[in-house]
Amino acid sequence: MQDKSGRRSNRERTEETRAALLAAGRGLFVEQGYAGTGTPEIVKAANVTRGALYHHFRDKEDLFRAVVEQEAKTVSAEIERSANRAKSPLAALKEGSKAYFDAMAAPGRARLLLLDGPAVLGPEEMSCIDRETGGGSLLDGLAALFGEAADGKMEALADMLSAAFDRGALAIAHGRSLSDYETAMNRLLDALAGTSPRA
Repeated sequence: MQDKSGRRSNRERTEETRAALLAAGRGLFVEQGYAGTGTPEIVKAANVTRGALYHHFRDKEDLFRAVVEQEAKTVSAEIERSANRAKSPLAALKEGSKAYFDAMAAPGRARLLLLDGPAVLGPEEMSCIDRETGGGSLLDGLAALFGEAADGKMEALADMLSAAFDRGALAIAHGRSLSDYETAMNRLLDALAGTSPRA
């Protein structure tokens, strides 16, 4: 919002600076990798001062974490949007599966979330980010399919299926056929549904 003189508010400038840093960071992390990206390059690409970077983020890792969280939220939102249209638990899982592969096909996203994310932040923190950005939707979908509570066994199944999704997303990012992996995942979900009373 601008005042009568046409100037932007402090909040707008703050949000624009943060958005510029996130966009610059994402671009450089995808192009050069986390280790190959320096903070001077980030502030130059964002067209901000070094002080602005450290006003918004503690360090490069904190900026990277924010980029990863932003990417994970985008993927989660796409899955939720697609799965919510489905008429059955199996259909919801299939719609969510397609949405996941489509969202993860965005250039650089698989690298950020599946390669550099775990390497830089660690598997535990990536799991936390996943849970905080809607990663429980797969667990909820499986629980609905099987008509069971989301207990330890269901969590183990969700973990194993999640690993299959991630393996597929990496293969697609490296040029393999997206439709082949969508078909393969649908077959796997159909097989799971064959043992479920709520398919």
